[in-house]
Amino acid sequence: MNPLLTKFDTAPFSKIKNEHFKPAFLKAMEDARSEIDVITSNTVAPTFENTIEALEFSGQQLDRISSVFFNLNAAETNEEIQKIAQEVSPLLSEFSNDITLNEDLFQRVKKVYDQREGLNLNTEQQTLLDKKYKNFSRNGANLSAEKKKKLRQIDAELSKLKLKFGENILAETNKYQMYLSNEEDLDGLPDGEKEAAAQRAREKGKDTGWMITLDYPSYIPFMKYAKNRKLRRELSLVFGSKGFHGDELDNQENVLKIAKLRYSRAKLLGYKTHAHFVLEERMAETPEKVHSFLNELLEKAKPAAEREFAQLENFAKKIDEIDRLEKWDGSYYSEKLKQELFSLDDEQLKPYFKLENVIDGVFKVAEKLFGLRFEEVKDIDTYHDEVKTYRVYDLENNFISIFYADFHPRAGKRGGAWMTSFKSQWKEGGQNIRPHISNVCNFTPSTPTKPSLLTFNEVTTLFHEFGHGLHGMLANTTYPSLSGTSVYWDFVELPSQVMENWCYEKEALELFAKHYESGEVIPMELVHKIKESATFQEGMQTLRQLSFGLLDMSWHGTDPSDVTDVKAYETQAFKGTNLYPDTLETCMSTSFAHIFQGGYSSGYYSYKWAEVLDADAFAYFKENGIFNQEIAAKFKEHVLSKGGTENPMVLYKRFRGAEPKVEALLERAGLLQN
Repeated sequence: MNPLLTKFDTAPFSKIKNEHFKPAFLKAMEDARSEIDVITSNTVAPTFENTIEALEFSGQQLDRISSVFFNLNAAETNEEIQKIAQEVSPLLSEFSNDITLNEDLFQRVKKVYDQREGLNLNTEQQTLLDKKYKNFSRNGANLSAEKKKKLRQIDAELSKLKLKFGENILAETNKYQMYLSNEEDLDGLPDGEKEAAAQRAREKGKDTGWMITLDYPSYIPFMKYAKNRKLRRELSLVFGSKGFHGDELDNQENVLKIAKLRYSRAKLLGYKTHAHFVLEERMAETPEKVHSFLNELLEKAKPAAEREFAQLENFAKKIDEIDRLEKWDGSYYSEKLKQELFSLDDEQLKPYFKLENVIDGVFKVAEKLFGLRFEEVKDIDTYHDEVKTYRVYDLENNFISIFYADFHPRAGKRGGAWMTSFKSQWKEGGQNIRPHISNVCNFTPSTPTKPSLLTFNEVTTLFHEFGHGLHGMLANTTYPSLSGTSVYWDFVELPSQVMENWCYEKEALELFAKHYESGEVIPMELVHKIKESATFQEGMQTLRQLSFGLLDMSWHGTDPSDVTDVKAYETQAFKGTNLYPDTLETCMSTSFAHIFQGGYSSGYYSYKWAEVLDADAFAYFKENGIFNQEIAAKFKEHVLSKGGTENPMVLYKRFRGAEPKVEALLERAGLLQN
């Protein structure tokens, strides 16, 4: 019996073999098609229940199989899984098109939509109806037969190209290893980082020496602490040139094809560009608004960024007499300058951020804010023995969610950090079906002498992803497609980014920032320094984020048909945001997985957009106490639990009482005086 085709609650990972996936996908698609046939062959006139709700609850087994498979392809993949992904992705794309291009189904949906004024629907039902109708109208339902065929071809090709893009990045990351046999090459690295590098070398089959890789817990400390400029340069160039070597892992052609196919798809559907298509369903609404938003922040941040860069370059020249500051110098000298200005570095902080303590801390923050209790359990099946599992309850002992947590790098895991879901939340037959949520990260692992001690950046990352997790866990909607993080993309980062704010607050830090050996609570002096240094180089950081947003809009908000040189095009897009000298060997676009593999195409601006929301939201907490129960309850009620059931600005205003002000972000970032 194929375990994926049985009715399961938590995913039966230990029973699943790779050969189960493709047959399961094929059978689940066949079953879902049968469910669609039942809707279209119904002789009773279309109603909200027999058409819209029936469509919403169709294909649930297929959704579960997809969530298990594609989460594994991101967190625990191998060549066989990647091959299956290349085979099933076009099939899923075709299946999706079979639904949105099904004329009989569309006509039934349209009939219900046309009668919407007289149906007496509640807000969530109205949103679902609107979303279902737009899913057809925005994805080709009104096209001619010939254009529908063309759309299918584009979607099938895009699904394969995006997978290939990601596979190439993972292969590039795993391929490179910097093996060092001379300990002098590690000068500047803290002892814990040296020990981790030695452990890495043993894991890679070396009896002696040290190994540096492109995984963040290895790459970032080396760039931050290693004195050897030549080695920093080598590592930086390799990291920055992923997918840009003209070999079998090169992504330049994939970038051009993806951008051009997206443009062709948008034109086919009657939109000016891919960005116009995407932003129609976002808070920002239009590319013009996005550009206006990014440029307003650019105007405020650029003078500060240029001052900060000049300060950093002068500092570097003063202490090491370098000719000019290069990309491989930034982290190294920033860390040194930060230490000089604030007497603060990650090595001072890391002993207070043992991974288990930080996990406990984020749980305590969730308990104080939202009344949640996390109970670690060992009886839930996982895909790797490093994955921790929890059952989540409220203070009345009602079951809220299953939570999976997977924290360290592995060869089969893509880089970065993300939240995902193995099962959505919805209501059916008087039952509230609770979700299964997962956080996946790539944090510093433990060594033979030290537990996993996090950098402060890793602490904020954990809180960030957990914020997404809360959005999923606290979902309380009727329909799965409107549940949890199923919201406008420029709203989805609010719950995650707002959670980061607690990492800077004494009241929150005292809950978990305890020395891993002595148990001493983090000294107030260090808390003060964390707060004080929070806006260090904020201008440069803002400029960097804006440059990524502008690059995204450049690829997706214009006609890329004539672009032939990825690097030259990117250089032009970065023109107004450059601080460091360009390096011919590197290219951002060929490894910009957010926009070419993930869901952020025409949406990278949303990180900054949501920062405005989160700064404004946290200002509300700060005014009334960071653990204020009343405000936390409003945030849970109007933001975390509501998913995509209403327009996000309506939900935000219900929580805050007014629209967010960009000044809140500028003030927090220390950019108002510009």
